[in-house]
Amino acid sequence: MPKHGKKYTEAAKQLDRSVVYEAAEALALVKKIAPGKFDETVEVAVRLGVDPRHADQQVRGAVVLPHGTGKTRTVLVFAKGDKAKEAEDAGADFVGAEDMVAKIQQEGWLGFDVAIATPDMMGNVGKLGRILGPRGLMPNPKTGTVTFDIVRAVQEVKAGKIEYRVDKAGNIHAPIGKVSFDTDKLLENLRTLIDTLIRAKPAAAKGQYLKGISVSSTMGPGVKVNTQKITA
Repeated sequence: MPKHGKKYTEAAKQLDRSVVYEAAEALALVKKIAPGKFDETVEVAVRLGVDPRHADQQVRGAVVLPHGTGKTRTVLVFAKGDKAKEAEDAGADFVGAEDMVAKIQQEGWLGFDVAIATPDMMGNVGKLGRILGPRGLMPNPKTGTVTFDIVRAVQEVKAGKIEYRVDKAGNIHAPIGKVSFDTDKLLENLRTLIDTLIRAKPAAAKGQYLKGISVSSTMGPGVKVNTQKITA
């Protein structure tokens, strides 16, 4: 069994692990018992009834949370010419082409949270697969980060777009805001994510799809959420 610190243990004493809470109640409790002295991130873990070993049961995509995540994300755009200018005007933090590819390859530079690329740049960006792939930074059409609509892509990331991807155990982990957010805003973000996951249900997935949902703060214990009413 993993050992937890004193603050975690004290927080855990304030919830009943045998209870499955309604979503709003669970989020309010997460806010109340968050043990950190900083503005912790509120995270959700969703257990899906899929077998990720099969390609037709992969669940991956992106969603724009209506109230954002509370975190400012640094955006790198691989583009040339007019598209590079569009990226700069849209608020991208870094814009480049072969020069940025070389900087990452040669210097190991990774000073960004999200990478976006125009399709014509993927021949060069593809060379970075071994560097960006394991870190979840590789542009991908499925998450809307390979596109000619650069303005929209940058604006969505800045507005609170997050990516999700099922792990080997069939779970999805994602941030849905900060402890300082109002409960109503956290609830709307949570429901938006769950609605998106439901729409992304693979046709090959059989049986119960939403098997379990829990929410927690960065340093706090998980609180179980009633999956039956989450989208109500």
